[in-house]
Amino acid sequence: MSLNVHFTLDKIEVFVNKPTVIVSLVGTQLDFVGKRIDRWSRWRPNVSLCSQEDLLVSELHLIHDNHSKRLATSVSADITLVSPETKVNLHAINFANPWDFEEVYAKLFDWCQQQVFDTDKFDYLFHITTGTHVVQICSYLLTESRHFPGRLIQSSPDHNNSNKSVGRVQIIDLDLSKYDQLATRFDVEHQAGSAFLKGGIATKNTSFNHLINQIEKVAIRSLDPILLTGPTGAGKSQLATRIYQLKRKRAMLKGPLVSVNCATLKGDNAMAALFGHTKGAFTGAQKPRDGFLLSAHHGVLFLDEIGELGLEEQAMLLHAIESKTFHPVGSDTPIQSDFQLIAGTNRDLKAEIANGHFREDLLARINLWTYALPALKERKEDIPANIDYELELFSQKNGRRVQFNKEAKRAFIEFSMSPKAYWTGNFRDLSSAITRLCTLADSSRITVADVEDEISRLQQSWGEPVPLGLQSNVLECLADVLSAEQMATLDQFDLHQLGFVLQTSQRHPTLASAGRELFDKSRLLKSQANDSSRLQKYLAKFGLKWADLGH
Repeated sequence: MSLNVHFTLDKIEVFVNKPTVIVSLVGTQLDFVGKRIDRWSRWRPNVSLCSQEDLLVSELHLIHDNHSKRLATSVSADITLVSPETKVNLHAINFANPWDFEEVYAKLFDWCQQQVFDTDKFDYLFHITTGTHVVQICSYLLTESRHFPGRLIQSSPDHNNSNKSVGRVQIIDLDLSKYDQLATRFDVEHQAGSAFLKGGIATKNTSFNHLINQIEKVAIRSLDPILLTGPTGAGKSQLATRIYQLKRKRAMLKGPLVSVNCATLKGDNAMAALFGHTKGAFTGAQKPRDGFLLSAHHGVLFLDEIGELGLEEQAMLLHAIESKTFHPVGSDTPIQSDFQLIAGTNRDLKAEIANGHFREDLLARINLWTYALPALKERKEDIPANIDYELELFSQKNGRRVQFNKEAKRAFIEFSMSPKAYWTGNFRDLSSAITRLCTLADSSRITVADVEDEISRLQQSWGEPVPLGLQSNVLECLADVLSAEQMATLDQFDLHQLGFVLQTSQRHPTLASAGRELFDKSRLLKSQANDSSRLQKYLAKFGLKWADLGH
């Protein structure tokens, strides 16, 4: 063990260190100075490396090719003179082209794989001063990926030192978590990305903020498909657009965003619209068409309501995602398109698989990153911030700033966050309500009277629920899933309770969202909400499955 000085980018640390092992390459230009006595007055990277007073090199693994073996032997002999404690090991690696990235990386990678590294006993450094720039980049990548389990070291001349041959060294630790300033910068960038995905809205809902933070990481680190689920109006289209815009800001894409509502793709037109067609492929095909997949090359393809696609289109889409190629209608020549898929749906795709309406293999392919966007009524604490956002959006679109007076805003927020506000259309309902209030407001001020009119309009559009005991369609709802014999065995309590559950479930695309409404209070008392499982178990008591409800 020896007392060493480690030079980092911004400071010098002195500590007791393990024996140091360094890997380096012979510098065919910098290390070559001949055998004359004046060679000791010249700076030579590898000799300098082993001449440092504060860095004792236990072993130096010196890599060379066959043409440089004599030079490597000469450098090894000089190192023995200046640092007898250093054991020099020569390794021959021949690069046919030291500027060929693939070859250099492969051979250095294989060399690292052949070595036995003992990080408990030794401190490893990779010397990046010698070799081509390609060699230096590969050394960095192997160290950063931990295939070489150490740090980087760089040597350079020291013009302030009277002994020109010694130079100086600098250790670079690639563990960026140790650098507070860099870590803070990355954290700020991450927060800025998350805020961008939220449209700058200061949301308070903890689970939603966590969801957006993870989506931000995935958006900038992955090109795999993303699946956005949730009820109509939850913001899937807006989020897909912002994911694309964030990737463009980070220069990750150069192609366009192509948005497609799959519900509009029906019949023979669906295949041609997605994958394009050749001239004369079918009646009316008077000229060729690229199709949405080709248009999204090097960009993002957003397929909203992907559950509406036919099975044949789903099969071709799966092939296009996996192979990046597809055949336009009427063509035997494959077309290549490299795009990232973002899919949206308000359906339970697993239930669609059970019903034979969706391909299981396609869901498996697009289900790597799946995010369920909550309904507005599940994020009531975010309503005030979204109201302010919608007011600002109206001002930008119309060039006229409209504000609530104090009493009116309090009244609208109280209603918006109350159980009386169903928000069946989610954020679309809220956006429409603010647009109407701003448009009808006199003198650019929304009054209590304006709010009362809008509340009445919303309640009328949603419809007031009728007390359970007076519902006339309970039996009809039950008859859709139960036989007359089954219904005859149920108590009135079970009939009414099950009827309410079925009616509530009909309004939701997924088990999870239905469960969140049905168990809205008890779920808050649990450390982990298991809404889907609870609803499944309740339905199973009556021999029912989610797919039986017609979703």
